Amino acid sequence: MNRGMPAGMIALMFLLVVVAYLDRTVVSIAAPSIMKEFRLTETEMGTVFSAFLFSYALLMIPGGRFSDRFGPRRVLTFMAVGSGIAVGLLVLVGTPGLGIMATFVVLRILFGVTQAPTFPAINKANAEWSAPHQRSFVQGVVASGAGLGSALSPILCVPLVNRFGWRSAFLLAGTVSVLFGLVWYMLARDKNEHSGPAPRADWKALLRNRNLMLLTIGFTALDYFEYIFFYWTFYYFGEIRKLPAAESAAYTTALYVTWLVLTPLGGKTSDWLSARYGRTNGLRMAAMGFLSLSAVMLFFGAGMEETMPAVILICLSFGFASCADVNFWAATIEYAGTQAGAAGGIMNAGGNLGGAIAPILTPVIAAKYGWAAGLYVGSLMAMVGVVVWIWMKPVRPDAPPQY
Repeated sequence: MNRGMPAGMIALMFLLVVVAYLDRTVVSIAAPSIMKEFRLTETEMGTVFSAFLFSYALLMIPGGRFSDRFGPRRVLTFMAVGSGIAVGLLVLVGTPGLGIMATFVVLRILFGVTQAPTFPAINKANAEWSAPHQRSFVQGVVASGAGLGSALSPILCVPLVNRFGWRSAFLLAGTVSVLFGLVWYMLARDKNEHSGPAPRADWKALLRNRNLMLLTIGFTALDYFEYIFFYWTFYYFGEIRKLPAAESAAYTTALYVTWLVLTPLGGKTSDWLSARYGRTNGLRMAAMGFLSLSAVMLFFGAGMEETMPAVILICLSFGFASCADVNFWAATIEYAGTQAGAAGGIMNAGGNLGGAIAPILTPVIAAKYGWAAGLYVGSLMAMVGVVVWIWMKPVRPDAPPQY
Protein backbone atom coordinates (compact mmCIF):
# COMPACT_ATOMS: atom_id res chain seq x y z
CA MET A 1 0.00 0.00 0.00
CA ASN A 2 1.28 3.48 -0.89
CA ARG A 3 1.56 5.48 2.32
CA GLY A 4 2.57 8.65 0.54
CA MET A 5 5.70 10.63 -0.04
CA PRO A 6 8.12 10.90 2.92
CA ALA A 7 8.12 14.33 4.53
CA GLY A 8 11.87 14.59 3.98
CA MET A 9 11.48 14.21 0.21
CA ILE A 10 8.71 16.80 0.15
CA ALA A 11 10.92 19.21 2.11
CA LEU A 12 13.90 18.65 -0.20
CA MET A 13 11.82 19.20 -3.34
CA PHE A 14 10.27 22.31 -1.79
CA LEU A 15 13.75 23.74 -1.12
CA LEU A 16 14.92 22.76 -4.59
CA VAL A 17 12.07 24.79 -6.09
CA VAL A 18 12.93 27.70 -3.76
CA VAL A 19 16.46 27.73 -5.16
CA ALA A 20 15.29 27.29 -8.77
CA TYR A 21 13.01 30.31 -8.52
CA LEU A 22 15.62 32.42 -6.83
CA ASP A 23 17.70 31.70 -9.94
CA ARG A 24 14.79 32.49 -12.26
CA THR A 25 13.55 35.73 -10.74
CA VAL A 26 16.84 37.43 -9.89
CA VAL A 27 17.02 38.73 -13.46
CA SER A 28 13.76 40.64 -13.01
CA ILE A 29 15.20 42.38 -9.92
CA ALA A 30 18.41 43.24 -11.75
CA ALA A 31 16.55 44.30 -14.91
CA PRO A 32 16.10 48.05 -14.15
CA SER A 33 19.84 48.40 -13.40
CA ILE A 34 20.80 46.35 -16.47
CA MET A 35 18.53 48.42 -18.70
CA LYS A 36 20.05 51.65 -17.45
CA GLU A 37 23.66 50.46 -17.73
CA PHE A 38 23.33 49.10 -21.26
CA ARG A 39 20.49 51.40 -22.42
CA LEU A 40 18.20 48.49 -23.27
CA THR A 41 14.58 49.12 -24.20
CA GLU A 42 11.64 47.28 -22.60
CA THR A 43 11.33 45.11 -25.71
CA GLU A 44 15.05 44.25 -25.67
CA MET A 45 14.84 43.31 -21.99
CA GLY A 46 11.78 41.22 -22.79
CA THR A 47 13.88 39.39 -25.37
CA VAL A 48 16.47 38.62 -22.68
CA PHE A 49 13.71 37.26 -20.44
CA SER A 50 12.23 35.13 -23.21
CA ALA A 51 15.53 33.64 -24.42
CA PHE A 52 15.41 31.45 -21.31
CA LEU A 53 11.79 30.53 -21.87
CA PHE A 54 12.21 29.33 -25.45
CA SER A 55 15.05 26.90 -24.64
CA TYR A 56 13.27 25.94 -21.41
CA ALA A 57 10.16 25.05 -23.41
CA LEU A 58 11.96 23.24 -26.23
CA LEU A 59 14.00 21.04 -23.87
CA MET A 60 11.03 20.26 -21.63
CA ILE A 61 10.00 17.08 -23.45
CA PRO A 62 13.50 15.52 -23.41
CA GLY A 63 13.77 16.64 -19.78
CA GLY A 64 10.57 14.78 -18.96
CA ARG A 65 11.80 11.64 -20.66
CA PHE A 66 15.15 11.83 -18.87
CA SER A 67 13.22 12.06 -15.60
CA ASP A 68 11.36 8.84 -16.39
CA ARG A 69 14.55 7.08 -17.51
CA PHE A 70 17.23 8.27 -15.06
CA GLY A 71 15.11 9.26 -12.07
CA PRO A 72 14.42 12.60 -10.39
CA ARG A 73 17.50 12.43 -8.14
CA ARG A 74 20.09 12.62 -10.93
CA VAL A 75 18.05 14.87 -13.21
CA LEU A 76 17.36 17.46 -10.50
CA THR A 77 21.03 17.45 -9.49
CA PHE A 78 21.90 18.39 -13.07
CA MET A 79 19.24 21.10 -12.93
CA ALA A 80 20.46 22.77 -9.74
CA VAL A 81 24.21 22.62 -10.44
CA GLY A 82 23.88 23.52 -14.12
CA SER A 83 21.50 26.38 -13.39
CA GLY A 84 23.84 27.81 -10.79
CA ILE A 85 26.72 27.85 -13.27
CA ALA A 86 24.58 29.43 -16.02
CA VAL A 87 23.32 32.17 -13.67
CA GLY A 88 26.78 32.89 -12.30
CA LEU A 89 28.21 33.31 -15.81
CA LEU A 90 25.89 36.30 -16.37
CA VAL A 91 28.51 38.43 -14.60
CA LEU A 92 30.45 38.21 -17.88
CA VAL A 93 27.94 40.46 -19.66
CA GLY A 94 29.71 43.72 -20.51
CA THR A 95 33.14 42.11 -20.82
CA PRO A 96 35.06 43.81 -23.68
CA GLY A 97 34.80 41.84 -26.88
CA LEU A 98 31.49 40.19 -25.95
CA GLY A 99 28.30 41.60 -27.45
CA ILE A 100 25.81 42.68 -24.78
CA MET A 101 22.63 41.17 -26.23
CA ALA A 102 24.43 38.15 -27.68
CA THR A 103 25.99 37.24 -24.32
CA PHE A 104 22.71 37.71 -22.48
CA VAL A 105 20.76 35.62 -24.97
CA VAL A 106 23.30 32.76 -25.13
CA LEU A 107 23.59 32.46 -21.35
CA ARG A 108 19.84 32.72 -20.86
CA ILE A 109 19.38 29.94 -23.44
CA LEU A 110 21.88 27.82 -21.49
CA PHE A 111 19.95 28.57 -18.30
CA GLY A 112 16.75 27.38 -19.97
CA VAL A 113 18.41 24.11 -20.97
CA THR A 114 19.46 23.39 -17.39
CA GLN A 115 16.11 24.39 -15.86
CA ALA A 116 13.95 22.45 -18.34
CA PRO A 117 13.67 19.15 -16.40
CA THR A 118 12.64 20.78 -13.11
CA PHE A 119 8.90 20.24 -12.99
CA PRO A 120 8.70 17.08 -15.13
CA ALA A 121 11.18 15.49 -12.68
CA ILE A 122 9.17 16.72 -9.69
CA ASN A 123 6.03 15.37 -11.36
CA LYS A 124 7.75 12.00 -11.76
CA ALA A 125 8.73 11.95 -8.09
CA ASN A 126 5.17 12.86 -7.08
CA ALA A 127 3.79 10.08 -9.28
CA GLU A 128 6.20 7.51 -7.78
CA TRP A 129 5.83 8.40 -4.13
CA SER A 130 2.39 9.95 -3.54
CA ALA A 131 -0.94 8.23 -3.02
CA PRO A 132 -3.68 9.47 -5.39
CA HIS A 133 -5.57 11.25 -2.59
CA GLN A 134 -2.59 13.50 -1.78
CA ARG A 135 -1.06 14.30 -5.17
CA SER A 136 -2.59 17.77 -5.56
CA PHE A 137 -1.57 18.73 -2.03
CA VAL A 138 2.01 17.48 -2.48
CA GLN A 139 2.24 19.35 -5.77
CA GLY A 140 0.87 22.44 -4.04
CA VAL A 141 3.39 22.29 -1.21
CA VAL A 142 6.35 21.72 -3.53
CA ALA A 143 5.20 24.35 -6.05
CA SER A 144 4.76 26.89 -3.25
CA GLY A 145 8.55 26.86 -2.99
CA ALA A 146 8.46 28.96 -6.15
CA GLY A 147 6.65 31.60 -4.15
CA LEU A 148 9.27 31.59 -1.40
CA GLY A 149 12.18 31.63 -3.83
CA SER A 150 10.63 34.50 -5.76
CA ALA A 151 9.81 36.36 -2.53
CA LEU A 152 13.39 36.01 -1.32
CA SER A 153 14.71 37.40 -4.59
CA PRO A 154 13.85 41.08 -3.93
CA ILE A 155 14.64 40.78 -0.21
CA LEU A 156 18.13 39.39 -0.82
CA CYS A 157 19.00 40.96 -4.15
CA VAL A 158 17.72 44.55 -4.03
CA PRO A 159 20.19 45.52 -1.24
CA LEU A 160 23.00 43.71 -3.09
CA VAL A 161 22.19 45.45 -6.37
CA ASN A 162 21.98 48.84 -4.67
CA ARG A 163 25.31 48.42 -2.88
CA PHE A 164 27.46 46.23 -5.14
CA GLY A 165 25.75 46.31 -8.54
CA TRP A 166 23.56 43.81 -10.37
CA ARG A 167 26.33 41.24 -10.93
CA SER A 168 26.50 40.48 -7.20
CA ALA A 169 22.91 39.23 -7.25
CA PHE A 170 23.73 36.68 -9.98
CA LEU A 171 26.80 35.49 -8.07
CA LEU A 172 24.71 34.92 -4.93
CA ALA A 173 21.94 33.03 -6.74
CA GLY A 174 24.38 30.90 -8.72
CA THR A 175 26.43 29.91 -5.68
CA VAL A 176 23.37 28.92 -3.64
CA SER A 177 22.07 26.81 -6.52
CA VAL A 178 25.30 24.84 -6.99
CA LEU A 179 25.65 24.16 -3.27
CA PHE A 180 22.07 23.01 -2.83
CA GLY A 181 22.32 20.80 -5.90
CA LEU A 182 25.10 18.89 -4.14
CA VAL A 183 23.04 18.67 -0.94
CA TRP A 184 20.07 17.34 -2.94
CA TYR A 185 22.20 14.60 -4.53
CA MET A 186 23.52 13.45 -1.16
CA LEU A 187 20.13 13.33 0.61
CA ALA A 188 17.46 12.60 -2.02
CA ARG A 189 16.44 9.15 -3.25
CA ASP A 190 14.34 7.74 -6.08
CA LYS A 191 11.67 5.28 -4.99
CA ASN A 192 12.37 2.95 -7.91
CA GLU A 193 16.12 3.56 -7.90
CA HIS A 194 17.06 -0.12 -8.21
CA SER A 195 14.20 -1.40 -10.38
CA GLY A 196 16.04 -1.27 -13.71
CA PRO A 197 15.65 1.03 -16.72
CA ALA A 198 12.30 2.66 -17.42
CA PRO A 199 10.22 1.35 -20.33
CA ARG A 200 10.38 3.28 -23.58
CA ALA A 201 8.10 6.29 -23.78
CA ASP A 202 5.00 5.80 -25.91
CA TRP A 203 5.28 9.19 -27.63
CA LYS A 204 2.70 8.36 -30.27
CA ALA A 205 0.04 7.59 -27.67
CA LEU A 206 0.93 10.64 -25.58
CA LEU A 207 0.87 13.09 -28.48
CA ARG A 208 -2.41 11.67 -29.77
CA ASN A 209 -4.02 11.84 -26.37
CA ARG A 210 -6.86 14.36 -26.58
CA ASN A 211 -6.87 15.14 -22.87
CA LEU A 212 -3.12 15.73 -22.72
CA MET A 213 -3.35 18.08 -25.71
CA LEU A 214 -6.20 20.00 -24.05
CA LEU A 215 -4.14 20.19 -20.86
CA THR A 216 -1.27 21.59 -22.88
CA ILE A 217 -3.45 24.26 -24.51
CA GLY A 218 -4.83 25.28 -21.13
CA PHE A 219 -1.38 25.35 -19.58
CA THR A 220 -0.14 27.54 -22.43
CA ALA A 221 -2.80 30.09 -21.52
CA LEU A 222 -2.03 29.80 -17.80
CA ASP A 223 1.71 30.23 -18.28
CA TYR A 224 1.18 33.31 -20.44
CA PHE A 225 -0.78 34.75 -17.53
CA GLU A 226 1.79 33.79 -14.88
CA TYR A 227 4.90 34.90 -16.73
CA ILE A 228 3.66 38.48 -16.92
CA PHE A 229 4.00 38.49 -13.13
CA PHE A 230 7.38 36.76 -13.06
CA TYR A 231 9.15 39.26 -15.27
CA TRP A 232 7.33 42.57 -15.22
CA THR A 233 5.90 43.03 -11.71
CA PHE A 234 8.92 44.76 -10.14
CA TYR A 235 9.31 46.96 -13.20
CA TYR A 236 5.56 47.68 -13.32
CA PHE A 237 5.41 48.83 -9.71
CA GLY A 238 8.54 50.96 -9.96
CA GLU A 239 8.50 52.38 -13.48
CA ILE A 240 4.81 52.43 -14.38
CA ARG A 241 3.19 53.12 -11.01
CA LYS A 242 6.21 55.24 -10.01
CA LEU A 243 6.78 53.66 -6.60
CA PRO A 244 10.14 53.87 -4.76
CA ALA A 245 12.48 50.88 -5.16
CA ALA A 246 11.98 49.71 -1.56
CA GLU A 247 8.20 49.86 -1.93
CA SER A 248 8.32 48.05 -5.28
CA ALA A 249 10.45 45.33 -3.69
CA ALA A 250 8.01 45.01 -0.77
CA TYR A 251 4.99 44.66 -3.06
CA THR A 252 6.83 42.20 -5.32
CA THR A 253 7.67 40.16 -2.23
CA ALA A 254 4.01 40.30 -1.14
CA LEU A 255 3.03 38.90 -4.54
CA TYR A 256 5.20 35.83 -4.07
CA VAL A 257 4.27 35.37 -0.42
CA THR A 258 0.66 35.18 -1.58
CA TRP A 259 1.72 32.40 -3.94
CA LEU A 260 3.59 30.65 -1.11
CA VAL A 261 0.54 30.70 1.17
CA LEU A 262 -2.24 29.95 -1.30
CA THR A 263 -0.69 27.17 -3.42
CA PRO A 264 -0.81 24.41 -0.75
CA LEU A 265 -4.35 25.50 0.13
CA GLY A 266 -5.23 25.19 -3.55
CA GLY A 267 -3.86 21.64 -3.61
CA LYS A 268 -5.75 20.72 -0.46
CA THR A 269 -8.95 22.17 -1.91
CA SER A 270 -8.46 20.13 -5.09
CA ASP A 271 -8.00 16.89 -3.12
CA TRP A 272 -11.05 17.68 -0.96
CA LEU A 273 -13.23 18.34 -4.02
CA SER A 274 -11.92 15.15 -5.61
CA ALA A 275 -12.81 13.10 -2.54
CA ARG A 276 -16.32 14.54 -2.57
CA TYR A 277 -17.15 14.72 -6.28
CA GLY A 278 -14.67 12.35 -7.93
CA ARG A 279 -11.18 13.03 -9.25
CA THR A 280 -12.22 14.35 -12.67
CA ASN A 281 -14.84 16.74 -11.29
CA GLY A 282 -12.62 17.79 -8.40
CA LEU A 283 -9.71 18.75 -10.64
CA ARG A 284 -12.03 20.50 -13.10
CA MET A 285 -13.90 22.49 -10.43
CA ALA A 286 -10.69 23.60 -8.73
CA ALA A 287 -8.90 24.59 -11.94
CA MET A 288 -11.85 26.50 -13.41
CA GLY A 289 -12.72 28.23 -10.16
CA PHE A 290 -9.22 29.42 -9.34
CA LEU A 291 -8.45 30.54 -12.90
CA SER A 292 -11.71 32.51 -13.08
CA LEU A 293 -10.86 34.31 -9.83
CA SER A 294 -7.39 35.11 -11.20
CA ALA A 295 -8.74 36.61 -14.41
CA VAL A 296 -11.31 38.79 -12.67
CA MET A 297 -8.91 40.09 -10.02
CA LEU A 298 -6.18 41.01 -12.50
CA PHE A 299 -8.73 42.75 -14.72
CA PHE A 300 -9.95 45.00 -11.92
CA GLY A 301 -6.49 45.44 -10.37
CA ALA A 302 -4.99 46.64 -13.65
CA GLY A 303 -7.60 49.35 -14.01
CA MET A 304 -7.33 50.79 -10.49
CA GLU A 305 -5.51 54.05 -9.88
CA GLU A 306 -5.16 53.60 -6.10
CA THR A 307 -1.99 51.67 -5.30
CA MET A 308 -2.96 49.50 -2.35
CA PRO A 309 -6.23 48.04 -3.72
CA ALA A 310 -4.45 47.35 -7.02
CA VAL A 311 -1.57 45.57 -5.27
CA ILE A 312 -3.96 43.43 -3.21
CA LEU A 313 -5.93 42.34 -6.28
CA ILE A 314 -2.79 41.67 -8.32
CA CYS A 315 -1.29 39.58 -5.50
CA LEU A 316 -4.48 37.54 -5.08
CA SER A 317 -4.73 37.09 -8.83
CA PHE A 318 -1.29 35.53 -8.96
CA GLY A 319 -1.94 33.40 -5.87
CA PHE A 320 -5.13 31.91 -7.29
CA ALA A 321 -3.37 31.22 -10.61
CA SER A 322 -0.82 29.14 -8.71
CA CYS A 323 -3.71 27.20 -7.13
CA ALA A 324 -5.01 26.41 -10.61
CA ASP A 325 -1.51 25.38 -11.74
CA VAL A 326 -1.50 22.47 -9.27
CA ASN A 327 -4.45 20.81 -10.98
CA PHE A 328 -2.77 20.67 -14.38
CA TRP A 329 0.21 18.77 -12.97
CA ALA A 330 -1.99 16.42 -10.94
CA ALA A 331 -4.00 15.66 -14.07
CA THR A 332 -0.91 14.50 -15.99
CA ILE A 333 -0.13 12.03 -13.21
CA GLU A 334 -3.67 10.69 -13.14
CA TYR A 335 -3.66 10.00 -16.85
CA ALA A 336 -0.05 9.17 -17.70
CA GLY A 337 0.99 7.12 -14.66
CA THR A 338 4.45 5.62 -15.31
CA GLN A 339 5.05 8.22 -18.05
CA ALA A 340 4.31 11.17 -15.77
CA GLY A 341 7.67 12.77 -16.52
CA ALA A 342 7.20 12.64 -20.29
CA ALA A 343 3.56 13.78 -20.09
CA GLY A 344 4.53 16.62 -17.78
CA GLY A 345 7.28 17.58 -20.19
CA ILE A 346 4.85 17.78 -23.11
CA MET A 347 2.38 19.90 -21.14
CA ASN A 348 5.03 22.20 -19.73
CA ALA A 349 6.70 22.62 -23.13
CA GLY A 350 3.49 24.00 -24.56
CA GLY A 351 2.89 26.03 -21.43
CA ASN A 352 6.23 27.73 -21.57
CA LEU A 353 5.89 28.63 -25.21
CA GLY A 354 2.97 30.71 -24.03
CA GLY A 355 5.12 31.94 -21.18
CA ALA A 356 7.89 32.89 -23.60
CA ILE A 357 5.53 35.08 -25.59
CA ALA A 358 4.23 37.03 -22.59
CA PRO A 359 7.43 38.94 -21.61
CA ILE A 360 7.84 40.22 -25.18
CA LEU A 361 4.21 40.79 -26.16
CA THR A 362 3.15 42.53 -22.94
CA PRO A 363 5.44 45.58 -23.36
CA VAL A 364 4.58 45.70 -27.08
CA ILE A 365 0.87 45.95 -26.21
CA ALA A 366 1.70 48.40 -23.41
CA ALA A 367 3.68 50.66 -25.75
CA LYS A 368 0.69 51.02 -28.05
CA TYR A 369 -2.32 50.81 -25.72
CA GLY A 370 -0.96 51.22 -22.18
CA TRP A 371 0.07 48.80 -19.47
CA ALA A 372 -3.49 48.17 -18.33
CA ALA A 373 -4.23 46.74 -21.79
CA GLY A 374 -1.21 44.45 -21.54
CA LEU A 375 -2.59 43.06 -18.28
CA TYR A 376 -6.13 42.76 -19.67
CA VAL A 377 -4.76 40.43 -22.34
CA GLY A 378 -3.36 38.30 -19.49
CA SER A 379 -6.86 38.09 -17.99
CA LEU A 380 -8.23 36.98 -21.35
CA MET A 381 -5.62 34.22 -21.58
CA ALA A 382 -6.59 32.96 -18.12
CA MET A 383 -10.19 32.60 -19.32
CA VAL A 384 -8.95 30.53 -22.28
CA GLY A 385 -7.54 28.15 -19.68
CA VAL A 386 -10.93 28.03 -17.96
CA VAL A 387 -12.78 27.13 -21.16
CA VAL A 388 -10.41 24.25 -21.98
CA TRP A 389 -11.39 22.39 -18.81
CA ILE A 390 -15.00 22.13 -19.98
CA TRP A 391 -14.02 19.45 -22.51
CA MET A 392 -11.21 17.79 -20.60
CA LYS A 393 -11.45 14.49 -18.74
CA PRO A 394 -8.10 14.22 -16.91
CA VAL A 395 -8.77 10.80 -15.36
CA ARG A 396 -9.55 7.64 -17.32
CA PRO A 397 -12.62 6.03 -15.71
CA ASP A 398 -11.28 2.55 -16.48
CA ALA A 399 -7.76 3.09 -15.16
CA PRO A 400 -6.68 2.10 -11.65
CA PRO A 401 -4.11 4.27 -9.82
CA GLN A 402 -0.65 3.77 -11.35
CA TYR A 403 1.21 3.84 -8.02
